[in-house]
Amino acid sequence: MSTQYECLKSSDLYAEAFGIAPPAALLGKEVWPRQPGFFIRKAMLEAEQAQLSAPEPDVEHAADAAPTPALVMALAQGQFGLVPTWVKSASDAKLRSTKLAVTRYETMSTATATRETWLKGQRCIIPMQAFLEDDWRSRKAVPTRIARVDGKPMGVAGLWERWSQGDEDIISFTLLTVNANSHALMNRYGQNGNEKRMPAILNEGAYGAWLSAPLDKAREFMRAYPAHLLLANPVQKK
Repeated sequence: MSTQYECLKSSDLYAEAFGIAPPAALLGKEVWPRQPGFFIRKAMLEAEQAQLSAPEPDVEHAADAAPTPALVMALAQGQFGLVPTWVKSASDAKLRSTKLAVTRYETMSTATATRETWLKGQRCIIPMQAFLEDDWRSRKAVPTRIARVDGKPMGVAGLWERWSQGDEDIISFTLLTVNANSHALMNRYGQNGNEKRMPAILNEGAYGAWLSAPLDKAREFMRAYPAHLLLANPVQKK
């Protein structure tokens, strides 16, 4: 599938769609591999950090213990294209990242590049206004913009990682894809004869659950988004 997508068109949409503080400044409209993009991940509250480091409460007063803090989501910025922690140099990271912008969910827990990231639970949500696919039905690539019918932002499931070596530090992310061979809309796109894929678009009410679900439950979020909720329009060439 395509590795190009559109960022949210206004800062206000981050709060409206995801309930998080907007970025200080917007990035470019479109994102390609190795370019900066925004993603949403779990944030730990100071109160939660204190709770983790505090001594165990007395059993006698366990009922009076403070409840576990609710999940807090935070916006982060990173490179589109995952950089595994075992990459040896920044130059090698650049070469690998273009191939790791998109990850098949079926292999995320076993592939060398993403297995460690998956096991650490470093899941994220990639906010986007739309993504681009090529329509090959005419035997020529026709760039097509795929967005929600209602125009609202999409939250796509992904994984994020931090690579460090000396003074160099790279935060990166990859978006997850699901099979779309039987999808009423997305089976039109991609090269003929190849498996059809589409981003793992999350339901609006599942954002927090995707970020915090146990590993054995996280795969349940990997489903094809309903075709009737998506709209496809050929991109007009200027």
